[in-house]
Amino acid sequence: MNLDDLFETITARRSADPNSSWTAQLLAKGPEKCAEKFGEEAIEAIIEAAKGNKAGLTSEAADVLYHLLVMLAACDVTLDEVLAELAKRQTQSGIAEKANRS
Repeated sequence: MNLDDLFETITARRSADPNSSWTAQLLAKGPEKCAEKFGEEAIEAIIEAAKGNKAGLTSEAADVLYHLLVMLAACDVTLDEVLAELAKRQTQSGIAEKANRS
């Protein structure tokens, strides 16, 4: 599985029945709920990382990636837009990039 395929599946689920699809259910609740769920999963990943639990972190990281993509879809941000932003940032150091943020 790659992220492009996963994002495509997520966006396709917009039209699915929320009673039969977790993704459709999340998207139907709107961007705020998707963001809340992403935040919950991120915290769970942080906890597993802090505990040094590789298996737990692996599982939670998968949840984080999935819920990030759901949140992006809910906000009409494409994975390509995010990847383009990352590509722009590769041309400068992280320190310079942070200094240029407004």
